[in-house]
Amino acid sequence: MPNGFSVRYDQVSVFSRGDGVETRLLVGKENAADTPFTSGTTVFPPGCGAPLHSHNCAEQVTILQGTAEAMINGKTNVLGPLDTSFVPANAPHYFRNTGAEPLIILWIYGAQDVTRTFTETGETVPHMSARDQV
Repeated sequence: MPNGFSVRYDQVSVFSRGDGVETRLLVGKENAADTPFTSGTTVFPPGCGAPLHSHNCAEQVTILQGTAEAMINGKTNVLGPLDTSFVPANAPHYFRNTGAEPLIILWIYGAQDVTRTFTETGETVPHMSARDQV
């Protein structure tokens, strides 16, 4: 039986994604070999967001702080704290900070091995790899 564990947010390494965007991996294959999902947070400074992209698995995104424009499969919504989105696998989407404070999102992917495919270029990269930039 695997052991459970807790994550201290202030002790999680920051993955810089460009333009001041910072991602932290909370639970994934790197620290929980048996996990069926991957989760973490991303902080977007005002005016920043992810480019249009898709993943090889479903994703849930919950807004923890700030205001976001969320586009999923061509439909755009404005979201605030605790609003949650479901993004099906392979669905083009983005989240952008439209407010004056940092946008903090909690994301949960339904897989251990997550990829990101950038819609504009068609390039597919491993999640949180050197090429996974905004």
